[in-house]
Amino acid sequence: MHCTRRGRRLNSRSNPARRPGGARTGARRRGRRVHRTVQGANNMSSLDQPRSRRHADAIPLGPAPGLITAEARLDAAALEIARDSSDLALHRLRELITSERFGHDGRLPPERNLADELGVSRRVVRQALGTLEAEGRIIRQQGRGTFVAEARPSASELVRELSKLTNPVDTLEARLAIEPMQARLAALRATPGDIDKLFEAAEASRVAPDPPSYEKADAAFHRRVAAATRNPLMIAIFEAVMETAADGSWRHGRETAHCINNQAVYAAAHRRIAAAISARNATLAEDAMRAHLTAIQQRLIEYAFPRAEMSD
Repeated sequence: MHCTRRGRRLNSRSNPARRPGGARTGARRRGRRVHRTVQGANNMSSLDQPRSRRHADAIPLGPAPGLITAEARLDAAALEIARDSSDLALHRLRELITSERFGHDGRLPPERNLADELGVSRRVVRQALGTLEAEGRIIRQQGRGTFVAEARPSASELVRELSKLTNPVDTLEARLAIEPMQARLAALRATPGDIDKLFEAAEASRVAPDPPSYEKADAAFHRRVAAATRNPLMIAIFEAVMETAADGSWRHGRETAHCINNQAVYAAAHRRIAAAISARNATLAEDAMRAHLTAIQQRLIEYAFPRAEMSD
């Protein structure tokens, strides 16, 4: 019996399947080894992966940054060339219009001819013509073509022509129509800085040593009133009137009206106008300006235009 038991133990060691639970234990051990092997492969770092796979994952999508930069540079250069071409075509067309190159009727050649002459595309020519039309330099007529617009006189040329047609009385009448309203608006809109400058200009007119100096100080004061209106159109109209009044042929009449005897009266009027604007009294400012200009008008007529001439 002893030998039989020992034989059974030897037999169970050599044949694990005959041991209780032997097969299951071996399978579990083998399963754990396989699991550890798979998990180790999954946890392999990128450095442990094959070189070809690591490089494949690192390849970026789309073109390389260097190519994008080069394309952007080319686009910018092309855009700059296009802008230069448009500017050059516009400048050259302006020169041609000014030089009266397009004959007595002022008709421009067709777009394709202009494009060939200027060495640009027709699209560039169309853009340049559109700009010239907006500027009023050319006129496009459907079915007839494009023509040079008639030259319009500049503002300074208009003022010079007006100076030949008017006299100091005409100018003062225009000022009487404009400046009282400017004084009213100045009382409503002037800033503290505007008011300070008005009083400074009024004082400068009071201490002016001679008629030419007073004339400059007087113009400066009235410009300060106009500027305080904050109305660009009113300021422009006032400047046009003042430029007309500055014509050299009127100098004797202005200096006579602005003699020392009248200077103190006018300077005091400036002070009253500035005070009314400072007090925000629009009606008083308007009335003070009207009274001031009316006094100048009366003295100018008296000194510059004798009664005998006025009666004629």
